[in-house]
Amino acid sequence: MPRPARNKTTAVPSTAPVHYCVEAADLNAHLFSVTLTIARPATQQRVALPVWIPGSYLVREFSKNLSGLQARQGTRTAITVTQLDKCTWQLDCAPGKPLVLRYQVYAYDNSVRTAWLDAERGFFNGTSICLRVDGQEDTPHVLELPETKTIAGWSIATGLAAQKVSKQGFGTYIAASYDELVDCPVEMGVFWSGSFKACGVPHRFVVAGALPAFDGERLLADTQKICEAEIRFWHGNKKPPFDNYLFMLNAVDDGYGGLEHRNSTALICKRQDLPRLPAPGESKPFRASEGYTTLRGLISHEYFHTWNVKRLRPAEFSSYRYDQENYTELLWFFEGFTSYYDDLLLRRAGLLDNAGYLKLLNKTINQVMQTPGRLVQSVAEASFDAWVKYYRQDENTPNATVSYYTKGALVALCFDLSLRAESKTAPATTLDDVMRALWHRCKGGPMSEADVAEVLKALGQRSYATELARWVHGKGELPLESLLQQHGVAVLEEPAQLAQRLGLRVSENSGVQVKTVLRGGIAEKAGFAAGDEWLGLEPASRAKTPASRGWRMSRLDDLLLYAGNAKKVIALVSRDKRLLRLELTMPPALTTWRLSVQDAAKVNQWLAAAD
Repeated sequence: MPRPARNKTTAVPSTAPVHYCVEAADLNAHLFSVTLTIARPATQQRVALPVWIPGSYLVREFSKNLSGLQARQGTRTAITVTQLDKCTWQLDCAPGKPLVLRYQVYAYDNSVRTAWLDAERGFFNGTSICLRVDGQEDTPHVLELPETKTIAGWSIATGLAAQKVSKQGFGTYIAASYDELVDCPVEMGVFWSGSFKACGVPHRFVVAGALPAFDGERLLADTQKICEAEIRFWHGNKKPPFDNYLFMLNAVDDGYGGLEHRNSTALICKRQDLPRLPAPGESKPFRASEGYTTLRGLISHEYFHTWNVKRLRPAEFSSYRYDQENYTELLWFFEGFTSYYDDLLLRRAGLLDNAGYLKLLNKTINQVMQTPGRLVQSVAEASFDAWVKYYRQDENTPNATVSYYTKGALVALCFDLSLRAESKTAPATTLDDVMRALWHRCKGGPMSEADVAEVLKALGQRSYATELARWVHGKGELPLESLLQQHGVAVLEEPAQLAQRLGLRVSENSGVQVKTVLRGGIAEKAGFAAGDEWLGLEPASRAKTPASRGWRMSRLDDLLLYAGNAKKVIALVSRDKRLLRLELTMPPALTTWRLSVQDAAKVNQWLAAAD
């Protein structure tokens, strides 16, 4: 079958119909200045700024940060700019004469989704900066990034194809279309940079905000193992559908996240989660912390998206609509299955052992099982509702919805273990085979749930329509325990945390603050509400003796300390500055799962399997 198009744009001419010049205009005011030149505008040319960015399914209204839009043809002819809606403008101009628009964009969102600019660093996605020229989306686009005195000493990193750039990366870049332009974010500043090759393909990693003890070589070595494991997962000994790849990591005091692109990804992590060099006098090398393991999982997740969502993608994403929501029921596959493979491929890359992988899987299972919304919403519904639920979480989210990331990962686990258990071939048919077969069936492009069903049927030698109906579109429990036990994993039980036994999610930074009251729990029955401050407790008995006086709570575990053997207590709660007395039944002894290796040979056959 023909290979998917690669990300090269060298055949595009040196001049383009659409040209953007993006300048870091005012660092302290956090303003980018943009000049957009349209070589051949329409008589009534429309331009628009996207309202969302692919990969983050929420209308974010990027136009709120755009100001000062002006237009001219020639040096003196000002063009009337008419705003048609929240993100679209119309310009009445003479055809065949270049149209120049100038505007500013406020950039102060230090995330992977929008744009940021200050005295230390700049970053932007094209969806936040670059107006889309109606009717010319599929023509070549040039991005010019000039070096100015304001940012002297900075460098540029982007996945865009360079047209003519300096050693620091300033100059012009070219894209074959608007889609390609806005799918290549830009990192600007003084950052650490390193490179490696994975299966012969050049990869670059840039890190902004790292501390002096940062061990860049360790990060490069681990990322190389991840990339090679994933390229081989999809293509064996063949080359991937990109010619280079860029990781952009912003290290901050507190933050986490990533956003995938076709040949790059933008990441955020805590500085303390980066690998570090040994301190003076330290003899032991850096041992991967829980935070660093999480970061490697994030790297693995976003890199896997290079195939699973950026190329192999929902049919509804064949052509993005940037001015409105783009709905699909398939995020359980594209985010959930990616979430299954991110940690599994860390194991296959040699960065986790079996026990370490099962610990991460255990965490995912308990997260889902402790979410009442799993019985309310299917993962297909959660995918469709991402625009209004997943990205707009509140105190009721755990009761009303389920994460298509975590439950989607467990759906992938169930399919993988079911295929392995029922396989009549050697080696066994696995979900790996399904993913690769989907890639070839759909030619690395748009796909539907029907494609998943057909490939499962072909490779599994039976219909999996029942499983798709129950696991994807149903709201019942998944057969996790039986499947795990078949593959050598013991499912043990241990006491649940007190918050889970109560049916609460709290913070304990300064006293006990109630964040969420879980549906059906004893806290809900007692009358607790999100936003309550749990001040203390007193015995349910009203006897006026010194022993019956109440206690001030500073953390949740104080409940067990002060309640003693009582079956009921009075919870003293502050709500809207009013003091309430809620009768609370002491919580039952609930349990959570703990996964353990029971049959090492079976577990290793599952986790270590790789082509």
